[in-house]
Amino acid sequence: MGLFSKEEPSITEVLDQRRPSNTEAIAQQHRKSISNKGLTGASALTVRQSIIPIALVTVLFFLWGFAYGLLDVLNAKFQTSLNITAAKAGGLQGAYFGAYLIGPPTYSGWVVRKFGYRWTFITGLCIYGVGALMFWPSAVYRSFGGFCGSLFIVGSGLSTLETSANPFIATCGPPRLSEFRLELSQSFQAIGSVMAPLLASRVFFKNTDSTDLSNVQWTYLGIAAFVFLLAVIFFFSPIPEVTDADMALQAEQSSNLTGFADRPLRKQYKLFFGVAAQFCYVGAQVGVASQFIKYSVESANISDSAGSDRYAIGQGLFAIGRFAAAGLMMIMKPRWVLMVFMTGVMIFIAASMGARGEGGVAVLTLVLFFESCVFPTIFTLSIRGLGRHTKRGSSWVVASVSGGALFPSLTGLVADHKGYHIAMCVPLIGFSVAFAFPIFLNTLYAKELDGFRETKIGYQDQDGTIGDVRRDERKASIAAGDDDKGFVTSDRDLGLGKEVSL
Repeated sequence: MGLFSKEEPSITEVLDQRRPSNTEAIAQQHRKSISNKGLTGASALTVRQSIIPIALVTVLFFLWGFAYGLLDVLNAKFQTSLNITAAKAGGLQGAYFGAYLIGPPTYSGWVVRKFGYRWTFITGLCIYGVGALMFWPSAVYRSFGGFCGSLFIVGSGLSTLETSANPFIATCGPPRLSEFRLELSQSFQAIGSVMAPLLASRVFFKNTDSTDLSNVQWTYLGIAAFVFLLAVIFFFSPIPEVTDADMALQAEQSSNLTGFADRPLRKQYKLFFGVAAQFCYVGAQVGVASQFIKYSVESANISDSAGSDRYAIGQGLFAIGRFAAAGLMMIMKPRWVLMVFMTGVMIFIAASMGARGEGGVAVLTLVLFFESCVFPTIFTLSIRGLGRHTKRGSSWVVASVSGGALFPSLTGLVADHKGYHIAMCVPLIGFSVAFAFPIFLNTLYAKELDGFRETKIGYQDQDGTIGDVRRDERKASIAAGDDDKGFVTSDRDLGLGKEVSL
């Protein structure tokens, strides 16, 4: 139902229907489902109109950043308390990220296209809450399989949230700020990833026996309560709906700058490359994160606790890197920022294979810094110009996060036989594939991507909000001697790629 159902509108359906204004998009509280083929006026939201919805959704980024950061510490904890190999411990990542392979292309993608972003947020939060509750019996019975099952449900909930949150942030507001918005919001996800290992080592597992997992159940019980409360908050929150019809209209409005031409999904080659790059990148990133603590122990001959502290420093640099990348995107083209950061990743992951001592730990820490901007930037650049295919394409990019299910086990398998330094060759391979993506973008898609960065849709001028129907109608009404022509053709001549894109 998710892969092949046809919820996307045609361009003819988009252009022939009434265009609501951006004020209508904000005023309407879409607690009921809304047709993905209908225009809502959200294609021309201003920065001011989008601040509150984006702030609410940013809370979700912090939430799954916390879950992701806690997962890495739990991985090392399980290896010690249950006396399992690094490869088997990778099963935790396999369960968590395996859910991404199933959810976004099927039920998650279908929900976001059928019912809209609000109900997808609520659905994802409820699934996440159920998974968090399942950790209680898993901890009581010390069942590794139970933990894997619980993580699969948590991953299902978080993948559903990502299926809606990432494209929502990217599309809610002026299109020229898309990469900046997602980078900034995901910076708070990185903060959650920093807090999780610190709380795990200083609070959750402080002064506990190495085989004691009881604190895990209380941790996730608290998370479940918070998540269910958040679902209620989102039900009553003012979240505008951005449909595929809105994105199709916005793409048409920017066409003179981007060269946009509506194409079927099978010809969206940039999207397909982006999915492959994201799959390999996320897999490599998780492979590094899952073995960071053990790598530190091997390299610098330190304790697991000290290795956890080093990992917290790395995650702190990861968060700083995201804020830095967001700032750079205000003065540099996002495709250039992605190239610079991926180059840094390639240099330092290769160096980590040969560096020893604290120097090796420092080199691997720098890998985390340069990883910071890669995921959100690949995401936004992959869905640029998809128009009416935006939601489906976004769900595919989110599904590529499932690469995190494959690479950690392979990295752990190599580590069990060759050591953790040599094991970094596995992430190196994944990063190499991801590195080809910015080269591809800067070579073949520079004009299209730069055009979206230059458009001023959602910005104000003396006539109103650029791209909004009220501005077009106002300009048409004052066109002396051409009232009929201006009214009939305002959508095409004033709203679709000529006047509004200047």
